[in-house]
Amino acid sequence: MQLTNNLTDKVILITGASDGIGKSTAIECAGQGATVIIHGKTLPKLEALYDEIVSAGHTRPVIYPLDYEKMTPEDCDTLNDVIHKEFGKLDGLFNNAGWLGAASPIQQYDLKLWHRVMQINLNATFMLTQACIPLLNNKQSSSIVFTLDDKNTAYWGAYGVAKAGLRTFMEILADELDNTKINVKGLDPGKVRTNFRTRAFPAEDPTTHAKPDDVAKVAAYLLSEDGNNINDTSSHGKTFQLDDLLSIVREPLINSE
Repeated sequence: MQLTNNLTDKVILITGASDGIGKSTAIECAGQGATVIIHGKTLPKLEALYDEIVSAGHTRPVIYPLDYEKMTPEDCDTLNDVIHKEFGKLDGLFNNAGWLGAASPIQQYDLKLWHRVMQINLNATFMLTQACIPLLNNKQSSSIVFTLDDKNTAYWGAYGVAKAGLRTFMEILADELDNTKINVKGLDPGKVRTNFRTRAFPAEDPTTHAKPDDVAKVAAYLLSEDGNNINDTSSHGKTFQLDDLLSIVREPLINSE
């Protein structure tokens, strides 16, 4: 399969871009020519990422700080207005932002913490996606990619429930947008060498996990037009494991050597 590997002139919003998978995906997409709107709640981290992208000679990004915990529908309306005014469209949305909260048995789970985790991982993603759909539904094909995670065993609490809800949200959205040019899909990256993973599993050896850069290549592929049809089959409504697609994104590198 020959990939175009080109996101030139595309406008892509990446949530949770301050660290880990989101940061690597922002760098990868900008390197492929996209104007990336980098979201996060910590402005100094976003500014550092901005500088890194510019220093690498990539397409200049746009910073959009927004705290998911405090986000309101009005904030999302403002986001829509700003993107529409500056770009007139959106070609890709990478729903990647998330927060672990704490591991705890359901019986002892703190109610305030439960609401915070659900707000950040599920409610805010819903609100932002809803606001972005009109921008994505333009004359060209566009993509919404969700970072998914199956955590349905003991002690995952609100995070596990939120991620299950996010998967269902993705599937419902894909069904509703079936006759549009918006392609909706999920990416389950598994174990990745990030600070997020280390906080959840401090005893693990991180060198055995996938690198964020590998996840970024796959995420960028799914956000591109190439990712709309994989092995001659529509990717719309499907969830992919990282290993399912790594060989595809690495193939052009192998062929060029």
